[in-house]
Amino acid sequence: MKRRDMFLLVTAWAAASMPARAEVSYNFTSRFSGKAAVARYTGKRIVDYQTPEKPGTIVIDTNQRQLYLVLKGGKAIQYGVGVGRKGFAWSGTAHVGRKVEWPDWHPPKDMITRELRQNGRQLPERMVGGILNPLGARALYLYQGNRDTLYRIHGTNEPDTIGRAVSSGCIRMLNEEVIDLYNRAKIGTKVVVLK
Repeated sequence: MKRRDMFLLVTAWAAASMPARAEVSYNFTSRFSGKAAVARYTGKRIVDYQTPEKPGTIVIDTNQRQLYLVLKGGKAIQYGVGVGRKGFAWSGTAHVGRKVEWPDWHPPKDMITRELRQNGRQLPERMVGGILNPLGARALYLYQGNRDTLYRIHGTNEPDTIGRAVSSGCIRMLNEEVIDLYNRAKIGTKVVVLK
């Protein structure tokens, strides 16, 4: 990890007044039982994972609030994520069309209008990258063909949103974990989003 990234991450954690990255609690609904459960997210881990997808593919299970980076031999790296809230969740296949370190945030016009109408909050048309930026330390921009879907896999300056359905469709990760994924995923990586 670069020295600047480490400084910004430590600063962000201190500003959030959270215990050092340790555990994040979240609720999720089991796709098998339909019941809500409470889990303690303790960070990424390697798990058994059977899928027809090739190694290197990113699979996002929005019900379970998990992102999997498929490895060889029936394994995957499992990361906890925040997902789209009701009415903003999506599913389908895309690919990583662009990767950016400490990205600027350009909220879509409909998001700016919706925030103003629903919450009386005026979003900026652009916010430069950094620890206060909602896209966090890294962003992987999801494309379908040559078209930007406007969905991202990105870091967050709100670690308590991991495991929750809170976004406008983007996939949120802890900053240190999105850096890890960013370093592993290449441009063109297939991304499968399951509902």
